[in-house]
Amino acid sequence: MKRILIVKMTSLGDVIQTLPVVTDIRRAFPGVEVDWAVDESCADVVRMSPGVSRVLSAPLRRFKKTRSLADLKAILALAAALRRYRYDAVLDLHGVYKSAIVSFVARARRRFGYRDPDLGERGAMFAYNRRFGPRPACNAWHGMRISAGEALGYMPQGFADYGIVTGRGGERAQPGHAVGAPYALFFHATSKDDKKWPPGHWAALAREMLAGGLRVLLPWHATAELREALRIAALAPGAAVMPRMSLAELTHKIEGAAAVVGVDTGLVHMAHAMKKPTVMIFLATSRDHCGIAAPRSLSIGEQGWVPGVDDVLSGLARVFPEFGPSKSSIAA
Repeated sequence: MKRILIVKMTSLGDVIQTLPVVTDIRRAFPGVEVDWAVDESCADVVRMSPGVSRVLSAPLRRFKKTRSLADLKAILALAAALRRYRYDAVLDLHGVYKSAIVSFVARARRRFGYRDPDLGERGAMFAYNRRFGPRPACNAWHGMRISAGEALGYMPQGFADYGIVTGRGGERAQPGHAVGAPYALFFHATSKDDKKWPPGHWAALAREMLAGGLRVLLPWHATAELREALRIAALAPGAAVMPRMSLAELTHKIEGAAAVVGVDTGLVHMAHAMKKPTVMIFLATSRDHCGIAAPRSLSIGEQGWVPGVDDVLSGLARVFPEFGPSKSSIAA
């Protein structure tokens, strides 16, 4: 086994949760070259893995909106890069049209994809001459490790190893705090309304964490997310709305965080991958299928159940025992 191509294009959380497959492959086949095809929007995450030899990216998601000539040229360059080497195997761990096309363009003896019932888009089946086995009874993330191992002839061992390597970014002092004072990151924002935890809950949690001696930082990306962050900060004096940051900058902030709390969104998966004390809140998706679980991270909530502030504080006590929130009653 000399060269493998992983195809996982989006989204951020899914790409992060695919990183352990790289570690598994390189353990099973020392010296193997692992390339990865990914959408440009998620490429920086893949570049954090030293186990990936080549990151092959193009703005496929953006091209659907812009139809620009520059983006088209980048996509054609991706196609050329996919043809540069012959792969022993292509693993399409995405299972939709765009990933199938990428898999089909690559020069490979074997192109693995999911069985028809497991595909995200049934039409993707045209690209494969091999299929992964039936999905095992486990969460989606471990299922990818199992599928890749079955295809290539090894069994994944141990806990997921994301292999992320990055440098920590510096920070400026905040009023009333010295540089380096411990902080918690609240990833409150998500593109889907049914995944959102109520602002009043975030504010109550922030007040408890501030009382326990932690700064509370509120990231945002879109304008609507900024409004929500400002609303939470108004209800929790002392919580700080961060400036808008890039993915790399937010990754550095996660690396320096004492704890991370957030809804089911990509950067909370990043915190879990970086072994930070992490609580992920589920409201509309299945924590059994998409959740996180490790000695320093856990998932709470479920479809149809909105966890309360006390539930999150209890979760934090499990993954971050160093934190001692106040014992006062929590305001609604």
